[in-house]
Amino acid sequence: MQASDFKQLFLPCHRKLFSVAYRLMGNVQAAEDLVQETFLKLWMQRDKMGTVDHPEAYSITVLRRLFYDKMRTGRLQEVDKDVGTLQVSSSQNISRQLEQADECQRVRQMIVSLPEPQASIMLMRDVEDRSYEEISIETGLTEVNIRSILSRARKKIREQIKAMRYDKD
Repeated sequence: MQASDFKQLFLPCHRKLFSVAYRLMGNVQAAEDLVQETFLKLWMQRDKMGTVDHPEAYSITVLRRLFYDKMRTGRLQEVDKDVGTLQVSSSQNISRQLEQADECQRVRQMIVSLPEPQASIMLMRDVEDRSYEEISIETGLTEVNIRSILSRARKKIREQIKAMRYDKD
């Protein structure tokens, strides 16, 4: 694949890739880094790819897999907010914000630790806000099967959240 073909195929996907990366990472800089890593990986694989029917779906899959790899190896260091952007109104408010951020991080980790395909389907549907049809095209599963897998994944997450809150009290 030539550079011009690559640019024409994948560069229009930047906005969607950034959107997905930001939802996964929760940080603008980390999201942009992940998008750049995705483009680098796509560029390195350009000769092995052949023709890509759905470049956006393909590039999002590459991005998600890079994210999973980082989460699994523990190399991901997230910074939710810059200290300068936090507005302090009361210590109780800060405490609650920290609790919520911690819970969000735990839930994100719970989702990533689900078995496949539950983790990827839940991320595609609930984090990336993709339609059942898009998920079906990417995974090759039927929409009914996707709904069933998603239901089981959500049930596991709900149970883990209940256990987490029960342990906290």
